[in-house]
Amino acid sequence: VQLQACGGGLVQAGGSLRLSCAASGRTVSEYAMGWFRQAPGKEREAVAAIRWSSNSPYYGDSAKGRFTIALDSAKNTVYLQMNSLKPEDTAVYYCAAGRADQILSPREYDYWGQGTLVTVSS
Repeated sequence: VQLQACGGGLVQAGGSLRLSCAASGRTVSEYAMGWFRQAPGKEREAVAAIRWSSNSPYYGDSAKGRFTIALDSAKNTVYLQMNSLKPEDTAVYYCAAGRADQILSPREYDYWGQGTLVTVSS
């Protein structure tokens, strides 16, 4: 499975960004897809995740009410719409794929994209 993430950038607090992650590989539809982030000096944390099979979203505490994860099956792409961004959302955002029994645990994911930097200015 190959993952290509894009969409990061610099945005002011209160603004929005949409991240995209294009997935390729024969078995990608069997996996969960997750967005994780890592800020300098901090551990990688779950932002949101979703399964191709159920299309049910899961969110980390920091994302609830502000971020939305969505799949486009025709494009094999997972999106993360981020609204009401805060400076503390500044991090490198990674998309990942894995069988993920614990869907919000980064340790459950086998395949990772290269990361895209999101910077939120105050």
